[in-house]
Amino acid sequence: MDTLALGPALAGAVRRLTDAGVASPRFDAEELAAFVLGVPRGRLLLASFDRAAAARFDELVAERARRVPLQHLTGLAGFRHLELAVGPGVFVPRPETELLAGWAVDHAPGAVVVDLCTGSGAIALAVANECPDATVYGVEREELALAWARRNAETRRAAGDRPVTLVHGDATSPDVLAELDGTVDVVVTNPPYVPDGSTVSPEVAEHDPAAALWGGPDGLDVVRRLLVRAAALLRPGGVLGIEHADVQGESLPALVRRHPAFTDVVDNSDLADRPRFTTARRRKLTT
Repeated sequence: MDTLALGPALAGAVRRLTDAGVASPRFDAEELAAFVLGVPRGRLLLASFDRAAAARFDELVAERARRVPLQHLTGLAGFRHLELAVGPGVFVPRPETELLAGWAVDHAPGAVVVDLCTGSGAIALAVANECPDATVYGVEREELALAWARRNAETRRAAGDRPVTLVHGDATSPDVLAELDGTVDVVVTNPPYVPDGSTVSPEVAEHDPAAALWGGPDGLDVVRRLLVRAAALLRPGGVLGIEHADVQGESLPALVRRHPAFTDVVDNSDLADRPRFTTARRRKLTT
């Protein structure tokens, strides 16, 4: 069978993706080559294409150049220690959200944890994977996203992780998980928070579901309602973590501080030192 050198194909793919405005052209080209060949990216130096693999690689590079997300092409998104199935209809989990998930993991041992707006299940499943004694729930309104979460939850259950309870419902509704009101130790959420009219990449604008993105004029419409639900779910002393856009490093913490149920409000930066998520503690309301 004819084999083709990988180097020239990769170089051409990098040029093509660079011209298309892809943010990480070499990484994406190598990930696609590794996906086609079924090998880890670190072993590409030892690999070569046959003609069928080269043709498949060229097709995937063309799709990526049209700004189809890399994760939609491979069907997988890495998140902390997990590989999650993703595709059309679900928000692709981002590396920066791993920090919020890590914060939740730190508070999760032996805890009851609720992930509101769970999407693919990324945060909930990461907590269950790293804290096997936690009791974890995920809430998602969108049926397509919930289907991906269920698929990922089944995969993790089969791998031996503690099951996550997934609930189909509006995370802001007082009826969702009402039986847990006042008993939850950790509420964590990566909600829709992009301000309406913001400029986003084609990967986001054309492929992430709108319901997972847009949060109203200031991006905080959903967050305002989630604060009410989180306050009801959390026990006194329980903790809340909310991801936000880097432009909301002052507005979101200020919103949480104005809510009478929360104290100890702190904003946290990501690895690029950009404001990324706010944490708070549920206070005991006085009458």
